[in-house]
Amino acid sequence: MSMTERAASGPQVSVKPRRTVKKRGGGVGKYVLLAVFTVVSIFPFYWMLIGATNHSSKMFADTPTLLPGSEFWTNFTNLNNSIGITRVLANSLIVSLLYLLFALIVCTCAAYVLAKFQFKGRNFIFTMFLLSMMIPNQATLIPLFKMMSDLNLLNTYFALIAPMLCYPFAIFLMRQNFLAFPTELLEAARLDGAGEVRIFLTIVLPSMKPALAATAIFLFMTQWNNFMWPLVATTSSDMYTFPVALSSLMGLSIIDYGQVMTGVTIATIPIIIVFLALQKHFISGMLGSAVK
Repeated sequence: MSMTERAASGPQVSVKPRRTVKKRGGGVGKYVLLAVFTVVSIFPFYWMLIGATNHSSKMFADTPTLLPGSEFWTNFTNLNNSIGITRVLANSLIVSLLYLLFALIVCTCAAYVLAKFQFKGRNFIFTMFLLSMMIPNQATLIPLFKMMSDLNLLNTYFALIAPMLCYPFAIFLMRQNFLAFPTELLEAARLDGAGEVRIFLTIVLPSMKPALAATAIFLFMTQWNNFMWPLVATTSSDMYTFPVALSSLMGLSIIDYGQVMTGVTIATIPIIIVFLALQKHFISGMLGSAVK
């Protein structure tokens, strides 16, 4: 084509392929959908905070408020007068932290034995653990209550902690991570004369930080939010944990939702702190990629 013909043909217009336009449109739609799901997920927490800073009448008015109020201290004072926040919070922290410590020890040791030791009946025991996950917790309340009553242990920290120390899901999660640990390293350490306890503490556990973090978050949340068993095992308000104490605020006719929302807000803080402290290892631990 000559220069004259090119000039006559006019300016060249670049046309973007339809595939690129569709790709951009799909990306925008994806982010819009994610934004919608994010708002839906966060809004209950925002509503909780709004309820903690307003009176119940504003929350359930014909036009409910969506802005923070100035009633948080009033709600907090009323909540403290109703349940005794210091005592209830101390009970929950003591029970949850002690349970986390002992349950993590028990479940980690059990998972390590089931993953790395060869003995008769190992697979049968692990199968029983998995089958026990299908038993509803409510089915064990009466036997546990009778056992603790016969041992005169009701209304004690031991009764709140001991029944759930051997938690099947925590054992399953840790076992799956232990299976990924190279057995050759264990054999090499044994040849060098290291004992089983030393191998477990100095070689295996340092590589299990992601799995331990994920299990710790799960165990802490399970015990902190546990409601049914503490309700059955406690016989006085002095031993109430946070969920049980908050349930006592739900009256038959009048419910102060300002107090309830304030209590829920306070009860959420420890879980957020634990998760933020261990979030670095949480995802990799849940995926079972503890060994790099």
